[in-house]
Amino acid sequence: MKAILGRKLGMTQVFAEDGTMYPVSVIEVLPNVVTQVKTVEKDGYAAVQVGYEDKKESRANKAEKGIAKKANTNPHYISKELKGDELSGYQLGDKITCGIFKKGDVVDVIGTSKGKGYTGTIKRWNMTIGPKGHGSGYHRGQGSFANQGRYNHGVMPGKHMSGHHGNKSVTLLNVQIVDVNEEKGYILIKGGVPGPRKAIVTIRTAVKVVKHPDVVKNLLVRVKEEPKVEEPAVEAPVAEAPVAEAPAAEAPVAEPAAEENK
Repeated sequence: MKAILGRKLGMTQVFAEDGTMYPVSVIEVLPNVVTQVKTVEKDGYAAVQVGYEDKKESRANKAEKGIAKKANTNPHYISKELKGDELSGYQLGDKITCGIFKKGDVVDVIGTSKGKGYTGTIKRWNMTIGPKGHGSGYHRGQGSFANQGRYNHGVMPGKHMSGHHGNKSVTLLNVQIVDVNEEKGYILIKGGVPGPRKAIVTIRTAVKVVKHPDVVKNLLVRVKEEPKVEEPAVEAPVAEAPVAEAPAAEAPVAEPAAEENK
């Protein structure tokens, strides 16, 4: 299993040659620096700890400085453990880039959902709204707790109620990678991913692989190209061909009139 950390930048659109539009999420993937390696012999499982986004040393605590010193790198804002047998080959200080994935790969995306604060059961659990007539005394309440009866002594654990909505870990399964650009450091994933803009997400190999239609075939990814400045062409001086002068025509000389016989 492969995995990497990235930051969600937002969403955009890409088009196929036949005109089909696909919504995609843009994930910025900077190099993940390996700060610790865990092995089956020593720790009981294979994993690597990676750091994401460099932090100034003046802002790091002693623990972060110690971890960075062992890996001969800078402290990082985000540190996370990634499990996977394919990651066990990395050493301290190595960098994991988005090149470990390719177009068409099916992956899972793990992120933190948007927080919506305290919400009722209608919004939080999609319960049915009650009658809205003037005679009704129940509109948006959460209804009966079903805590009466021979075996229902009190509210059962897990009962759907109003409360804090969102801001929890969400795993999106079986989404397809539309494009990977290792040079510019981004991955395009079909559809939306959990979390707001600038949220940290984990991209890993799908654990329940489902075959997807090939959406990356004949895909036109719009990339801004720097405008080319055309240099003015310098015209070379044209060599003038020597003009052959034509021989001047001699003017006819008028002969003097013959003297008259005297």
